[in-house]
Amino acid sequence: MAETIIAGTAVAMDAGVPTPKSAASWPSIIAGAFVAAASTVILVALGSGIGFASLSFWSDRGASPTSFAVTTAIWLIVTQWISAALGGYIAGRLRTRWMGTHPHEVFFRDTAHGLITWAVATILVVAVGASSFRSAVGAAGHAANSGPAAAMMAGPPNANSPVSAYEVDKLFRSSTFGGAALLGDARLEASHIAVNAFADGSISSADRSYLIDQVIARTGASQADAQARVDNFITAVTQAQEKLKTEAESARKAAAEASIYLALSMLIGAFIASVAAALGGRIRDEHI
Repeated sequence: MAETIIAGTAVAMDAGVPTPKSAASWPSIIAGAFVAAASTVILVALGSGIGFASLSFWSDRGASPTSFAVTTAIWLIVTQWISAALGGYIAGRLRTRWMGTHPHEVFFRDTAHGLITWAVATILVVAVGASSFRSAVGAAGHAANSGPAAAMMAGPPNANSPVSAYEVDKLFRSSTFGGAALLGDARLEASHIAVNAFADGSISSADRSYLIDQVIARTGASQADAQARVDNFITAVTQAQEKLKTEAESARKAAAEASIYLALSMLIGAFIASVAAALGGRIRDEHI
């Protein structure tokens, strides 16, 4: 069986009958895609190790959260570019030689091989990552679903219970507090009120009055002193809520910027893979 070129298309001649043959060298594309995917895994693991080594639980040591986020974004971009270059180059060097094909057509096919290699590697990495993420979410969901039933059988509601501890506290709320022996229950109830206020965004007047009565009964403080303590408590809850909102807004902006940078880096990675494949194919053709 011989092969010739008709109108820029590789054609296999079998007993004088031309049989069309695809110009795509899928073995080289798949090989390059696996090289790119494996390089991505290695570089991500290396970057994770370096990143965790740079962090510290001590506030005066290690990299700051901002520096860590910026460094992570840069490393992911570098990972995308390096893996795309390796995969594209391998695909270009391993592809089948096209004898008698115009150099412009050869250049186009090589760049197409690099682009397809990058696409296959990207889909492969995303599929594996999505599968791992789905497994983790499934395990977390199973644990969360088993929590409420166990919590209801064990006793008082907790964070996994369909009934909040705050609602249970309101059910048994009384003006007689039972003396100092129940101080731990009072503190726990105050924390439940704080959690509910944190979720709703404010503390109701009834809860505020109840807390003032609790403080007076438990500590013997005056009315004015108890009101001042409760107001300080409410202010602390409000400040914590505002801090959380600020952090959530900063996280949202950082996620948006990271998504944009990742998309741009992937486009550049596709270009690098195409150029690397063209370079690999050119070097292969020069060494007959």
